[in-house]
Amino acid sequence: MENLEKQLICPICLEMFTKPVVILPCQHNLCRKCANDVFQASNPYLPTRSGSLTSGGRFRCPSCRHEVVLDRHGVYGLQRNLLVENIIDMFKQESSSSKPAPERKEETPMCDVHEDEKINIYCVTHGVPTCSMCKVFGAHKDCEVAPISSIYQTKKTELSDGIAMMVGNNDRMQGIISQLEEACRAIEENGRRQKTLVCEKFDHLYSILEDKKRQMSQKVTAEQEEKVNYIRGLTRKYGDHLEESCKIVELGIQTMEDFPINMLFAPYALRIAEASSTAHLDKVERGYEDMDHYSVNFKKERKALRTIDFDEEDEDAEGGTEEGEGVQTVSGGAAVTATSSQPSAPQQISSSPSAAKSAAST
Repeated sequence: MENLEKQLICPICLEMFTKPVVILPCQHNLCRKCANDVFQASNPYLPTRSGSLTSGGRFRCPSCRHEVVLDRHGVYGLQRNLLVENIIDMFKQESSSSKPAPERKEETPMCDVHEDEKINIYCVTHGVPTCSMCKVFGAHKDCEVAPISSIYQTKKTELSDGIAMMVGNNDRMQGIISQLEEACRAIEENGRRQKTLVCEKFDHLYSILEDKKRQMSQKVTAEQEEKVNYIRGLTRKYGDHLEESCKIVELGIQTMEDFPINMLFAPYALRIAEASSTAHLDKVERGYEDMDHYSVNFKKERKALRTIDFDEEDEDAEGGTEEGEGVQTVSGGAAVTATSSQPSAPQQISSSPSAAKSAAST
């Protein structure tokens, strides 16, 4: 029994474990009160409620120095060691049965004024117990008194009712605490879900902007390639005409040097006149190479993006609006407002080869 008692000693208070007994992750045991004291000493700045920690923290086991990490329930989140508690009960029963029961003596309180008189009545006027002599000859002779047994039963009933009320209040408080903890978990889960929905809406908005950017870039690229191809084709025509003119000039010079008389029979002047004329070739008018008509002004769109905020009304939005729609509503009350229409480009002047040809001067 002595060896068993040594195993049931708490390393903190050096007394036998007092229930409830908690078991640490390192398998060592502590009284929950002692564990709470160690926890408070290791975490002095954590908030407490009625002297007990309610938020997570950590401390080291006093037996093996193993670090114990607790959740938001603090020490009350540790598991009770019911086996050790049962062993303690069995040990106490065995110890009490092996020792002779002491004789219980009921001591009756005596009056302070009349030392030989027992206290057997209760002064209702002053609210104190007293003896019969005090009622007959003493300070309570004009007071209202009652039998002490009836007052005892009344006080006992009041105390029992008060304890029952406190127990009920504690149960209600525990229920409220459980509801508040559940509300916290629900808020966290709803917050994560709403943030995911907001991110999805913004990702969809990004994809719309990326598609619009690609479409507008393709439009600029298409006109750029059209104009570049037209200019290169026109450059080849002018090059061919220049090459033909050079050949005619060279042939004319050779004719004048070798066969002057042939100039009277060959229409060289007409051929030179035709070669000198560029009326049949297109000419590019001034500003044809400009691409300024594709300028974009996003002033309205920037203003709309800066006004994006959560909607006060609870409206569910369908996923993904078509191009040109102005409002997207995020589930849970977030509204995204943006105008997807773009400013119209200025009228294009001679932006195609056919227009350039029609505007060419002769």
